[in-house]
Amino acid sequence: MNIINAILHFKTITTHKFYVFKYCMKAGLYWQGVVHDLSKYSLTEFRESVNFYTGSRSPIEKCKETFGYSNAWLHHKGRNKHHYEYWQDNFDQGGEALRMPFKYALEMVCDYLAAGKTYMKKDFSYDAEYMWWIKNKYRTAAMHPQTKIFLNLMFSKLKYYGEDILKKRNAKKVYQDAARLYLNMEKKKEKVKE
Repeated sequence: MNIINAILHFKTITTHKFYVFKYCMKAGLYWQGVVHDLSKYSLTEFRESVNFYTGSRSPIEKCKETFGYSNAWLHHKGRNKHHYEYWQDNFDQGGEALRMPFKYALEMVCDYLAAGKTYMKKDFSYDAEYMWWIKNKYRTAAMHPQTKIFLNLMFSKLKYYGEDILKKRNAKKVYQDAARLYLNMEKKKEKVKE
């Protein structure tokens, strides 16, 4: 294990946790802000991440490019409910994306924002984060459509209204709007089938 990479990776994940904590406090997700991503400090995740550390992006992505999978990721997503990949089931029938509960969907927003701040550094802005989401949301095929709608709304509103949208009462309204939009979308699909 490269000691320099270990120190730099520790600094990166701790910086990320700090930003998640800050956003979670704003969102009223106090306990989630404290325990967010603690598994990143486990030997399973930390060792692999040090080996693939670049400083400019997640080491998990680099590991996946090299081996096609990541043990750290498999460990991480199975323990952290703020990842949409945690909310998948019924793989014997082809797999099913489950709707994320509000508190975990909101924590995911905080997580994405914190990752943006950690990796973009001084180039971070809500506009840049929104553009990142627009560019990458199509890779989230296994995300429940209502969760994806929620993220679309949150990132667009962050761009225009700033951090106040993270407050629990404001974010809850956005989550409810996403639920209504999703139900309307499903009703339209049903009418087309008839």
